[in-house]
Amino acid sequence: MKYPHLKMGLGIYLSYLLLGMVSIMLASNMNFLSERLHVAPTDISLLISVVGIGHLVTINIAGKLSDRYGRKPLIISAALLYAVFLVGTPLTTHFQIALLFAFLAGISNSLLDSGSYPALNESYQEAAGTAIVLIKAFMSVGAIILPALITFLMSKELFFGYAFFIPAILFVLLGMYFVTIRFPGMTAQNSDKEKNEKLSSDQKTDLYSWKEGSALVIIGFFSVSLSTVIQTWLPTYGNQVLQLNEKKAVELLSFYSMGGLICILVLAFLLKKFIKPITAMVVTPGIATVVLIVLLAFRNPVIAPFIAFFLGLFTSGMYQLAMTVMIDLFSARKGVSVSYVSASASVAFMVIPFITSLLVKHIGISAVFYFDLCIAVMSTCLALYLSKQIRSISK
Repeated sequence: MKYPHLKMGLGIYLSYLLLGMVSIMLASNMNFLSERLHVAPTDISLLISVVGIGHLVTINIAGKLSDRYGRKPLIISAALLYAVFLVGTPLTTHFQIALLFAFLAGISNSLLDSGSYPALNESYQEAAGTAIVLIKAFMSVGAIILPALITFLMSKELFFGYAFFIPAILFVLLGMYFVTIRFPGMTAQNSDKEKNEKLSSDQKTDLYSWKEGSALVIIGFFSVSLSTVIQTWLPTYGNQVLQLNEKKAVELLSFYSMGGLICILVLAFLLKKFIKPITAMVVTPGIATVVLIVLLAFRNPVIAPFIAFFLGLFTSGMYQLAMTVMIDLFSARKGVSVSYVSASASVAFMVIPFITSLLVKHIGISAVFYFDLCIAVMSTCLALYLSKQIRSISK
């Protein structure tokens, strides 16, 4: 069979489709959750921060568990824990309990990542990069589906919790599905060719220092920060500044996710033959900077969907690009290098919602997007520095 682990890959991609829904679930239901939990809408951003804390605290432990016990148990556990989070959050009326469920979502994220990324790498070694990049594509599909689902529930005046319950049921079914399928082995004997490639990667890693690694870790932080700000606050900006009704404001996330999906598909194609990851890493935040300037300068609700689309197009793939470049530069220490980028992403998930909620409370929603603009500018500058370093070292 050409793809012996196709069923496993399909299950993993469907899990990330659901994760795409989960990643914007709290932000998309900010008003509903604030009413149910008896807190201000900005306090819901604290729940999002706690998800990041859960991920940061457990990512290294999850990686060790994955290497010791295998990928399959972690992915099954992640699916079931996500179901608990999705059922418990809309049913509780206590903010402290909601914080506990949010922490549980962070643990689930660590388990799913630590199981899925190695499993795909081991299953599709000839096209591991493409297999991993497709994760983001499925997440974008999920992020497109959720706003449409919420809009439908609002139009029918149904309980907002159904938007949580539907993916919860699907996660349970996926957990049962994973029990029945085969995963690849974690280790294999290295061929002479693989050993030679390893020696070459060791020599290549020695060329780069902590400066390049640190730049990539910071870019990883900035990339997640950019998307977190947009996914969390774009509906609020659309409602308060652009004067869109709540339904239209939430729909902006669908346009953002459509742009993100196209971004990943285009990158998957272009990176094979036409451009280098570092080039894309310079271009994407640079154009995102221009789009954010347009958003802030021209407060026109008519062009808001287009702006949301282009923000998705030029911010959604930055994290995957940072991962790709990190693995390329430090290929002899892939696991450790990638864990640093993943940890920086967790810090962003934890810190950025807290910072932006303070900006909204004390200054206003527009301040959040000026903050995002600064992040885009700094991302571009760091990417330019990294590109220059790589060119000079490669000569």
